[in-house]
Amino acid sequence: MITFDFSRLMEGHAFNGINENEIPIAQKRIDPILREVYQQKPGFISIMDDLAYAETLRPWIKKACHYEYVVVLGIGGSALGNIALHLALRSPVWNHLSMDNRRGFPKVMFWDNIDPDWIAAQMDLVDPKKTLFNVISKSGSTAESMAAFLVVKSILLARGLDPKKHMLITTDPNKGTLRSIVKKEGIPDLSIPSEVGGRFSVLTPVGLLSAAMTGIDVMKVLRGAQQACQKLKNLSLLENPAAMIAFSHESFLRKGFSISVMLSYSNRLFGLADWYRQIWAESLGKRMNLRGEEVNIGQTPIKALGATDQHSQIQLYVEGPRDKIITLLSVEDFDRTIHIPNLYPDVESLAYLGGKTMNELMASERKGTQFALTQAHVPNMSVTFSQITEEDVGCFFFVYELATVLIGSLLEINPYDQPGVEAGKVAAYALMGRQGFEQQAKEIQKYDQKPGGITIRM
Repeated sequence: MITFDFSRLMEGHAFNGINENEIPIAQKRIDPILREVYQQKPGFISIMDDLAYAETLRPWIKKACHYEYVVVLGIGGSALGNIALHLALRSPVWNHLSMDNRRGFPKVMFWDNIDPDWIAAQMDLVDPKKTLFNVISKSGSTAESMAAFLVVKSILLARGLDPKKHMLITTDPNKGTLRSIVKKEGIPDLSIPSEVGGRFSVLTPVGLLSAAMTGIDVMKVLRGAQQACQKLKNLSLLENPAAMIAFSHESFLRKGFSISVMLSYSNRLFGLADWYRQIWAESLGKRMNLRGEEVNIGQTPIKALGATDQHSQIQLYVEGPRDKIITLLSVEDFDRTIHIPNLYPDVESLAYLGGKTMNELMASERKGTQFALTQAHVPNMSVTFSQITEEDVGCFFFVYELATVLIGSLLEINPYDQPGVEAGKVAAYALMGRQGFEQQAKEIQKYDQKPGGITIRM
């Protein structure tokens, strides 16, 4: 069970809070949007009709014990969901556990950046002979993922290893560079449903393969998402967490709350906040609306970790500018309990901790932060897992996918495209000398040669 509590976003609790009279108006706005989304059946909804595609993972689950490592070569939507699933549903020290404690499942790594020092250090840890490299790119042209693909394949060939035994490509079913490589070279592959965009792809083989190969029951993840999909279709605003997230965040954004913080009081749920950052930022940060008007709209998502970031960010959130809406993410029942010994009963500053648990302390830290935020009239809501289960993680993913699309419609922007990202990609292609991008390279060169500016070296 996941509980969504919006109480502290209401008038009387939050500065510029939501008035009860706004609810019926919001209901009339969001009802037709919700119906339209389900009628249009975008990819993240249409794949919920039939979960049989998960069967394509079964052969790889059987092969999992043949590998020491599964390495994901992806970036953005091709990695963040994978990481969130692994952090939430596997031990935080998974790669340090013995094979017996991993029940024979491999270790997992996510090479989601191209920093050469970092990548080289990761490569030093794995033996290619005992590793499956999962290359993920829907287009098959993502520069970062393709660079990693080229490096890894060259290492395999140099060591006399067959790429068909050590590589798995996850890409578009019909087109793109990686699809043509699959057809030409016979490297095993999995398909990303053509109707599903990258940041909405966690519940496809993109996110599920690495999870399944480490023993996560991905069918339970999918069933949790599917149940949420079916349930949310016909719920009214006050019963529908996705609709309430969309409405409340749009309402506060219109009032100048341009920052959305997801503050996780669980290290295991912290990956969900990272995943949320991408889907919220990339979907909603838009220069143009659907009418072709320049609006430069969006809400900046920030991740934070409790209780750690109470000592770095909370001061700003409580007393700083009134431009933030905060979601506190937490779990009621941790899997383990740590007791705090009563070693100093005569020391006032320590005695109160003795005999308590770390679990109680974490709950108190969360409640204390929520109280401080509410006292300062900072709009905040909570998302509370009773326990962290596969079904509830799947539910969370779907709720926030739907919320993202709903708020996109409320803001009258396209939540599925990412022209700003594409502009950066094109510039990178030009700078790396990709054929067909010569004109862009010249434009960048002219820009770099412009006089003026301030440069300081020390």
